[in-house]
Parts: sequence; structure tokens; C-alpha cells
Amino acid sequence: MRKFLVILDDSRECLNAMRFAAMRAANSGGGVAILSIISPDEFNHWIGVGDIMRAEARERIEAHFEVFAKWMRDRQNIDPDLIVREGEPYEQILAQITEDPEIGVLVLGASTGKGGPGPLVNQMSRNAGSLPVPITIVPEDLSKERLEAIT
Repeated sequence: MRKFLVILDDSRECLNAMRFAAMRAANSGGGVAILSIISPDEFNHWIGVGDIMRAEARERIEAHFEVFAKWMRDRQNIDPDLIVREGEPYEQILAQITEDPEIGVLVLGASTGKGGPGPLVNQMSRNAGSLPVPITIVPEDLSKERLEAIT
């Protein structure tokens, strides 16, 4: 089964990327893998404090994931997988794609704000020619109706 890999973070554009991945998976008989990456910089404290912060980050990720997963199950009949990795985003995305041969498309949300599409979209776009899968970039301001029409 082909999976759409989508990145879960705290950005506004994440929402449309999730919707797009779920709709495309539902319409093509695929699946969704949701990857959340914890930056190692968040835990450069004493060992005990870092462990507590890591556990809290995982709890936040799991709670955020459940909101999207419930919508995907209820509306699109898709049961997504959650993957949590620690490290630099670009390297962790590549590692996940390499480790899971079912991943066929990377879905990223793009900001429409003054700051550009976002650092992850910029970095992945610069390296798109060397990626083992295509990238779909979903603008944050696409309406639900437009997403439904193109998926």
C-alpha cells in the first residue's frame, strides 16, 4: 500500500497538509503516516530535566495526533500511523522515507505569510531532486472545497 507521509508540527499550514494526505489516501486506497520530529535542542538540559521534557513533548504530539487521527478515521476512513523521531527534520524525514518502502509521497504544508513557505518547505524543495519520493506542497489557505476537488 502506498502511504502519504505528512509532517505534524505546530504550524497552521500543517492542517491543510493533513487534510490533503487523508483525502488523497482515501481516494487512492492508500494510507497515511504522520511524522513528528522532536528537535534535540529542546533537551540540552540536565539528564533528568531533559527526560521529563521529552516525555511532555511526546504527550503533546500524541494529543495533537489524536485530533487529526479521529478526523481521518471518522471522515476519510483512514487509520494513520504516528511516528515520532528525534533529530534534525531533514535527516529524520529522509530516514523515515528510506526505512519505510511504502511511503510514496511526502506532503508538506506551505505558509502563505510574508516569511515564505516555511523552513522545511524551503529545505526540502532545495533538495527535491535527490529525494526518493515526490513532494506535494499544500498551501495553507486552500479551502476545504478546493482540497476536495483536487484530491
